[in-house]
Amino acid sequence: MIGRFDKQTRVVILTGAGISAESGIQTFRASDGLWENHRIEDVATPFAWQRNPELVWGFYQDRRRQLLDVEPNAAHEALVELEQYLDEFLLITQNVDNLHSRAGSEKLIHMHGELEKLRCEECGVVVTAMDEEYLGETFVGCHQCHNERLRPHIVWFHEMPLRMREIDVAVGDCDVFIAVGTSGHVYPAAGLLGLAQACGAHCIGINLDPPQNVDLFDEFHRGKAGEILPEMVRKWTGRP
Repeated sequence: MIGRFDKQTRVVILTGAGISAESGIQTFRASDGLWENHRIEDVATPFAWQRNPELVWGFYQDRRRQLLDVEPNAAHEALVELEQYLDEFLLITQNVDNLHSRAGSEKLIHMHGELEKLRCEECGVVVTAMDEEYLGETFVGCHQCHNERLRPHIVWFHEMPLRMREIDVAVGDCDVFIAVGTSGHVYPAAGLLGLAQACGAHCIGINLDPPQNVDLFDEFHRGKAGEILPEMVRKWTGRP
């Protein structure tokens, strides 16, 4: 089990749905594979957006409004403390909520997009859109090119995650790779653990249940991130 980190230790974190679930964010996918009683194919693909944009828009507007009712938890805050201690740190999240940012994380990549933002498919502009005028049931138009319908700034199934080249370089170069609240099912995020392990990083996992790729971790800690991470960060940083 790894001890205190030197301030020059290069650390990459990957977070998944488990860390947000502890704040009350719904993880969408139930045991029967449905997202809030919808098939993934109906609400989380570009084809669904083309076929039934009203359904997709309503689904994501519900998710966006939910952000107003949740707060970062102790695990989010512990990662901020670790970022502030280290010279080289990157937090990669699969989550589309804004809890890491609200906790204070700055060296952060949202590889699957962000719920609080909307994007224009015509001119490419991305806007932070959490004011009341953006959270209703009617479509929101683009103020820049006047396209009548912005889409959620979300990476759907069949779309490429964001900033993958930057992510791969950081994971390949890190000394320690830590996965928090991830299931090991969703690729390419699930492949980052194998990349880190192959490149010689010490790999640490934290999750309620062992993920699909648990055998690749050098150490795995089973439980709630909000209970485990604060204590581990205290050990890694040497804070009393």
